[in-house]
Amino acid sequence: MQATCRHLLSLNDLTADEARALLARGTELKAMHRRGEDYRPLRHRTLAMIFEKSSTRTRVSFEAGMTQLGGHALFLSARDTQLGRGEPVEDAARVLSRMVDAVMIRTFEQTTVERFAAYSQVPVINGLTNRLHPCQVLADLQTYCEHRGDIRGRRVAWIGDGNNMCQTYLEAARLFDFELRVGCPAGFEPAADLLAAAGERCTVLHDPLAAAAGADLIATDVWASMHQEGEHAARAALFAPYQVSEALMACAAPDALFMHCLPAHRGEEVAAAVIDGPQSVVWDEAENRLHVQKALLEFLLVKRSSDPDSSRGPA
Repeated sequence: MQATCRHLLSLNDLTADEARALLARGTELKAMHRRGEDYRPLRHRTLAMIFEKSSTRTRVSFEAGMTQLGGHALFLSARDTQLGRGEPVEDAARVLSRMVDAVMIRTFEQTTVERFAAYSQVPVINGLTNRLHPCQVLADLQTYCEHRGDIRGRRVAWIGDGNNMCQTYLEAARLFDFELRVGCPAGFEPAADLLAAAGERCTVLHDPLAAAAGADLIATDVWASMHQEGEHAARAALFAPYQVSEALMACAAPDALFMHCLPAHRGEEVAAAVIDGPQSVVWDEAENRLHVQKALLEFLLVKRSSDPDSSRGPA
């Protein structure tokens, strides 16, 4: 029989209190790491990392995070596993979840992680799909809180494609109670069901300067995501007015922060003067992938451990 366990397939899998606690714990674990504290609650635990999409930050942050918490991470690419040869997702979930303690999946379709989780006996984490990128947005919000305090009641502007990052910000707006303005070209709006769920917390505008007006946080992403490379030239022409430039940042609040999930294309979705300027916190944002994911792994694994001493670190 399948064991009952928690997953993170979207931010909707968290309550508002749990989500805020994760951000706070991420900051606490970050401070502990910098002080050199030896905290290893995941000794003898293994995280399987399944990658059907390439990655830098996701792989390094989860692998380093498991090591810092005393555990081990296994990198599994599609070409190295039977998933790449057509093994049903359900069968892979049944097998892997008998051998490891958690699974992180970075893939294309949201249904893939949902099907895997439905047959897994251990927690499953969405490392990215075409629909959502919950771990990245948790890192973004941890970064905002570290620099500016609580994001509740603030205004966030998403500028560019209504992609998986934008769609996760829609979930975050409801969970963390902030206003989201999406500035995107017509035809590139986020999914209608996620817009409907966000309700009055989100407004879609086709004028990027209007979307940025008074914003406390400006966030963007590349104009052509992975496997959209063939659309790059057409998208570049269409999205050119949506570059996060110095002029656009000037429309935001004076102390507004700039974020980008990376990798970035300077001169396209963001001007070099912005991403390398004083309002940019992209390097803190990238580092916080490590720390908030450690908090997430601890949340999913430690409190459900059968070892009563596991949460205390090494003996």
